Amino acid sequence: MDALNQISTTLALTMGLAWASGINLYATLLTLGVLANTGNIQLPPDLAIVANPLVMMAAGFMYCVEFFADKVPGVDTGWDAIHTFIRIPAGAMLAAGAVGTLDPSVELAAAILGGGIAAGAHVTKAGTRVLINTSPEPFTNWFASVTEDVMAITGVWACINHPIGFLVALAVFIVLMILLLPKIWVGIKKVFGFIINLFRAAPPPASTNPPQ
Repeated sequence: MDALNQISTTLALTMGLAWASGINLYATLLTLGVLANTGNIQLPPDLAIVANPLVMMAAGFMYCVEFFADKVPGVDTGWDAIHTFIRIPAGAMLAAGAVGTLDPSVELAAAILGGGIAAGAHVTKAGTRVLINTSPEPFTNWFASVTEDVMAITGVWACINHPIGFLVALAVFIVLMILLLPKIWVGIKKVFGFIINLFRAAPPPASTNPPQ
């Protein structure tokens, strides 16, 4: 029974950190550092660095930047595009670090699975925000951003304190993600197709040359 609990705890931490990183990496790192420094979690050796005050200050600063950038329509999409190259590798690294000092093949497997989970969470978040940005009012965007922050922070806490419950919730998320991603992709293509057609339909600028 203890072995089963250990496996579920490690699996939840591995997948939880990857999933939360795909949504908000800096909130994930900051939450993990706070929980470690307050004695709520004993971090594996490969993750102990996130509890360093310097790392926490950097994560806190970047979280503040993302907090505001993520609430401006258009800016949030650009921010998500840049973080495609940050959240996914970071999610893979956190997942590998969460398994502790095990066999290298286990760490590699965790990194592969963690990268996939982080990628799925990131694409779902970024694609949904593109569709939300078609709304002229900013309130939906703000609500979505705050909800994502709460999800990331709560997810880190849940994967540590309630690993079984978190794994069940993660399984539900994965099923929903598989069902929704094709529809999100169709919506994104329509949005960008509409934008491209607007530019194509724009009349050429009037000539400033006087008639001969």
